[in-house]
Amino acid sequence: MKINQYIDHTLLKPIATISDIKTLCNEAIEYNFYAVCINGSYVNIAYDLLKNSFINITSVVGFPLGTNSTKSKLFEAHDSINEGATEIDMVLNIGLLKSGSFQLVEKEISEIKKIIGVHTLKIIFENCYLSNDEKIMACKIALNTGADFIKTSTGFGIGGATIEDVRLMKKVVKNQIKIKASGGIKDFETAKEYLNLGVSRIGTSSGVTIMNQKIKL
Repeated sequence: MKINQYIDHTLLKPIATISDIKTLCNEAIEYNFYAVCINGSYVNIAYDLLKNSFINITSVVGFPLGTNSTKSKLFEAHDSINEGATEIDMVLNIGLLKSGSFQLVEKEISEIKKIIGVHTLKIIFENCYLSNDEKIMACKIALNTGADFIKTSTGFGIGGATIEDVRLMKKVVKNQIKIKASGGIKDFETAKEYLNLGVSRIGTSSGVTIMNQKIKL
């Protein structure tokens, strides 16, 4: 298992500097991670550093709350793709989902997928704020939108990925849509456990640590 090719090497902290982003990209090159995951304002910097590599650039949209207007999310997504992002991780509108406004949630996701076209769209659920019924509904909505992935967490909520949540998501979507586990995954054994459950991507700020632990085994 080439675990590096499942990792979105992530830096989304508000205090991240340009120097930090450059370090992230250089680490991604060194360890051949699948992608870096960064805030939109740094996509152009990452693009300049990674344009001659096979490493993807993931930009977040509506992050981390999901409560931005649809228009602002559409602009964010379009702008990030224009700057060089190849993937978008978008936080769904959690409040609308909990309000039962499922059509509005689905419409927003579908519009974002339409505007980014062939580029990868991952929908962040933020499972720590959702009941199991709401997680199931979010999965069903995702299946109707053309999105490529569903994702457990932003890493900024009160909880991150859990084995139970991934099992539930997998049970609903089966192999119809991919799953990204993110939030609190800091070591090789935990990452491997999620991959064994069938996730297709790991979002983590501990990619280097995970790889160094793997090398020592």
